[in-house]
Amino acid sequence: MTGSPMIYVLAFVAVVVVVQALAGLVFSARDRTQRVNRRLAMMDSGMSREEIFSALVRRPPGVRASGRLDAFYERLELYMRQAGLLMSPARLGAITAGVAGALWLVGLSVATSGKGPGVLASGAISLIGACVLALVGVGLWLRHQRNTRIRKIEEQLPLALDVVNRAVRAGHPVISAVQLAADEMGDPVGSEFGLIVDETTYGVEFKEALANFARRTGSADGHFFAVAVSIQSETGGNLAEILEGLASVMRGRHSLGKRVKSLASEGRASAVLLSVLPVLLICGQLVFRPTVYSEKFSDPIFWPVVFLTALIYLGGWLMVHRIINFKY
Repeated sequence: MTGSPMIYVLAFVAVVVVVQALAGLVFSARDRTQRVNRRLAMMDSGMSREEIFSALVRRPPGVRASGRLDAFYERLELYMRQAGLLMSPARLGAITAGVAGALWLVGLSVATSGKGPGVLASGAISLIGACVLALVGVGLWLRHQRNTRIRKIEEQLPLALDVVNRAVRAGHPVISAVQLAADEMGDPVGSEFGLIVDETTYGVEFKEALANFARRTGSADGHFFAVAVSIQSETGGNLAEILEGLASVMRGRHSLGKRVKSLASEGRASAVLLSVLPVLLICGQLVFRPTVYSEKFSDPIFWPVVFLTALIYLGGWLMVHRIINFKY
């Protein structure tokens, strides 16, 4: 093909851009883990509390669509905040599009040959496979980031409650105790507790700031903490004893969860492999060998088999999902 050299050049440029973006994400994540507290690091760099609050909590400015698209955008934005990502969904979409474009160009350089409608059909099929691969890959990475952050929050939260408990017993107001925990704890709980203090500083009620903390983190233990303190603020009672009991319940729940996950680890690994591998294999063939499927489009039995296979796959995925997910 006459355009093959240009395809190779574009594929090389796209791969370089994608590698640079992924390297930036990896190094920024490693840099965040080396810091004691991201919020304190921002304060040390000279940022004001207003700027830190805007960067970590407030929604970034941008065009919002109305209706279902706006609701989907907000859910995705919340999901990304729960994963600890400060980028906007639009930027994540641009990264996903770049990954898909790179895969598509590589697939074109490998798969296409000849001229005419066959090349166009192969390119279209390869584009579909590249988009699905990029969406699946970015989705799995985002889900892993969110689960990792929630797991770390639930590991740190009992320690943070112990700090708040000791400060309350020593006579500090509850908001000062939360500020002390924010200064002593590392990420992500340290930054999240600091944001609770910042919200109350800007006039938000303490129980509403706790509800925002629970929503922002996506942790079940965070919801327990918010509800317990909100009920105590309305009905009264010994806050220190409530926090002590809550920390004990969280530790027991976390320990039980680890035991359950360890016993079900083999099944979970098999479920992930059986769920992801067929999609990756099919999409890989769509990208690099699109003629495997395009040559069968005219066969009358092809599309019924595809539809039946998709139904069987979906049913199997639902059953496996129910088997490996336990409520404890």
